[in-house]
Amino acid sequence: MADSLEGLVGPSTGTLILPPHVDWSSRRPVRLDDPASVMEWYAAIMREALNDAEDLALMNCDLFLRVWPDLILPGRVRAAWQNSFPELR
Repeated sequence: MADSLEGLVGPSTGTLILPPHVDWSSRRPVRLDDPASVMEWYAAIMREALNDAEDLALMNCDLFLRVWPDLILPGRVRAAWQNSFPELR
């Protein structure tokens, strides 16, 4: 869980290669200009992150807020983020 949404200062343009413990299946780059790609991999980061600070550092606040409503997440993950950040409700 992030300490603050403003702390999500990852890249907002270009491509991103996720660490193997987050993307163990394909190792394909995340295209940050493609909302579907961002949604898929932000959900993976939120589900699979082992080192929260390092893994969450891959996320960008603006991109996150744009895709949040459409992220497919386990109920417990969505609830935890919404409880920590009321602006996500």
